Amino acid sequence: MQGRGILLHGNPLRPPGDAMTVRVRGGNRKVSSGPFTDSAEKMAAYGLIECAGMQEAIDIAAGHPMARAATLEVRPVWSDLPRMAA
Repeated sequence: MQGRGILLHGNPLRPPGDAMTVRVRGGNRKVSSGPFTDSAEKMAAYGLIECAGMQEAIDIAAGHPMARAATLEVRPVWSDLPRMAA
């Protein structure tokens, strides 16, 4: 994919158990540990952001307009894996 120029960015996500789930309902923020769901739900989109830590990422997710209508899962990526050769 790199050779074809179609890989824009890729990195594995850490396990679902490392995720935090963020919802905002009625102006109230609810943060819980763990993944969004264990059901057959599918991720519709993702955004990769660089933050100082999980709390900053949660704050950013809570401010996202979709947090008022959907559920956002905040999960770190593996940052300590060696980069794969092209």
